[in-house]
Parts: sequence; structure tokens; C-alpha cells
Amino acid sequence: TQMSAWWSKLPAAISVKYGSRSAGWVCAFGAVALLVLVLSLMPTVPHMPTTGWDKANHLLAFAVLAWLGCQAFPWRTATVLLGLLAYGALIEVLQSFTPYRFAEWNDVWADGLGLLAGWLLTQLQQGWIDHAHRHGAND
Repeated sequence: TQMSAWWSKLPAAISVKYGSRSAGWVCAFGAVALLVLVLSLMPTVPHMPTTGWDKANHLLAFAVLAWLGCQAFPWRTATVLLGLLAYGALIEVLQSFTPYRFAEWNDVWADGLGLLAGWLLTQLQQGWIDHAHRHGAND
């Protein structure tokens, strides 16, 4: 089908635009962003993935998105983080239009804290990588 032909060409198209190393990160980032949107807008169900606290769910989701976004687009960190904060706000607006969800602007604060945590994780990871390259893998 036409859809499957398009889908099968996506990794190659991303690889051409961003390089083969980034293609997997871009796909993972897009998939998680879509998953966060779906989980945020669907009615809650008994076996929905959760940390047990709504704000922790936001923090964790946006920390993962920040980390993946920084891996996928390392040269656009500020753009990725600001875009993700806007994405979190958009999700809250969209939730206000659903009969089973509601917008909580404190959720955007939790998203922002998650973005900070994901960015800090990226910085720690880069420090470890830089240290390993400077001192060799055996240090």
C-alpha cells in the first residue's frame, strides 16, 4: 500500500537529512512524542502506565523527550527544549477540549522540570563521553 511504502522510506529519508547516527534518535524522539500525546489525550484506563503521581508522570515523560531530543538534534538544544515546553502547553490546551481530561497549568511546570532533568542528564552523559575520550576507556 501507499502508506507502507511511505513508512518504509522514512528511516532512509531521515538518514539522508540528519546522518545515519541521528536517524534512530529522530525516530525514537518522534515515536515517544506521539506516545506522550496519545496517552495525554486518551481517557484514563485502569492499566495505563503511571508513576502513581500525575506531576511525576509529566516530569518523567518530558525528561525522556528532552534526552531523546538532545540526542536527535544536538546542535539545536535550545530549540528542542523550548519546542517541547510549547508542546506540553499545547497538550494542556488540547486536554481542555476533551470531556474526560482537563488542563492543569501546573502540569506545564512539571514538564519544564522534566525538560531540565533531561537536559542535565544529557550534560552528564556528554561529560562522561568526553572524559572517556580524554582518558581512554580503561580509566
